[in-house]
Amino acid sequence: MAATVTLSSKFQIVIPRKAREAMGLSAGDELLVLSKPDRVVIVAKPKKFAKHMAGLHRDVWQGAEAYLQDERESW
Repeated sequence: MAATVTLSSKFQIVIPRKAREAMGLSAGDELLVLSKPDRVVIVAKPKKFAKHMAGLHRDVWQGAEAYLQDERESW
């Protein structure tokens, strides 16, 4: 979804209804604002970062197990 919003004189924007509904946002939810030199990205703040990060890069670690096994067998 793409939408155009206007920055108010108080530097505020309104998140369009379709975007709020798609993300399941409601009043009081916290958002993270990530700024890059050429863009701003707004994402929902995870309720618990540990739960959000759990399993991240699981495929990398699964490959590491085979590597470690090969190394151990070579000794």
